[in-house]
Amino acid sequence: MTKTITVLPGDGIGPEVTESAVRVLRSVLEKSRIDVRFVEKKIGGAAIDAYGTPLPQETIDQCKNSDALLLGAVGGPKWNEKSMKRRPEQGLLGIRKAMGLFANLRPVETFQALVDASPIKRSFVENVDFVIVRELTGGLYFGRPSERRGPNQEQVVDTLAYSRQEIQRVVEKAFRLAMKRRKKVTSIDKANVLESSRMWREIVDLTAERYPEIAVNHQLVDSAAMQLITNPSQFDVLVTENMFGDILSDEASVITGSLGMMPSASLNADKVGLYEPAHGSAPDIAGQGKANPLATILSAALLLRYSLEMECEASQIERAVHDVLDHGYRTYDLQTAQQNEKTVKTEEMTDRVIDAIDRRAVAQ
Repeated sequence: MTKTITVLPGDGIGPEVTESAVRVLRSVLEKSRIDVRFVEKKIGGAAIDAYGTPLPQETIDQCKNSDALLLGAVGGPKWNEKSMKRRPEQGLLGIRKAMGLFANLRPVETFQALVDASPIKRSFVENVDFVIVRELTGGLYFGRPSERRGPNQEQVVDTLAYSRQEIQRVVEKAFRLAMKRRKKVTSIDKANVLESSRMWREIVDLTAERYPEIAVNHQLVDSAAMQLITNPSQFDVLVTENMFGDILSDEASVITGSLGMMPSASLNADKVGLYEPAHGSAPDIAGQGKANPLATILSAALLLRYSLEMECEASQIERAVHDVLDHGYRTYDLQTAQQNEKTVKTEEMTDRVIDAIDRRAVAQ
């Protein structure tokens, strides 16, 4: 049976990094017996230019008939004019809602070859391997804001709202993930201030009763932000609400040395997921071959793991990325001035990953 992957290149460096990821996926998949079809659609600023909307209906329809979605990035100064009623980012929020993508998984892993690329002490970032599970379709980002009354308004209100069901499903996702890892869940909230956090903590405790094998710890978000930098190796699976997860996952990127090394998976209740790098569209380097494709390539590995259930192939990609970095190949964002470093452009980095996959396949 043919599987369908919808590719949403988006804006800025999005087309470059998604092209790299598709090349890697084709290289891996042609060695398997699974037939996969790639279909490209527009989202974000590119969709505004073509259709006048950041999320055309034909893009939604195609995504709903897909087994997985691969996204590049959206946004850029071209679409930031105050007169514009539509923003590229509305396309991303819209596809999350349309596809029911309520859980964002962001793995944070130390690459031994990149330890010196992190501004954090080597002793702090070595042997780090955790996953942030972020609720993705509720909270402040989807609340009802005040009516906009111009620059001189005296008061504004943003609404943070969650239902029990919204919290329950993402917490359940985190516990199931922890069962496949080191069986440790850290739930992050602000229960000393927010009523939504108090209900969050209650639901985590109720869920924990059904998972007696898992060690559960509650942590306030301000404390977690400090511990994420000073003692990140303590964590296994972190689960938190939308805004906290957004902030903490970007903070965690300094552990890896660059947002260019941060993949992510946004999942719904089924196997369908949207896979994208954590970085933005970086319009200042678009088209120059300077984009780091590794976060998108690693996101493609997550696509194979979670949506296509191809664990072996997902691991092949991840091991290949380690191999390439161990051999000193670096994109511009990963330079640390070490002697063995070889700076390469986007296309060559992709070539190196594919070569490493091929070498491992021959060795087997």
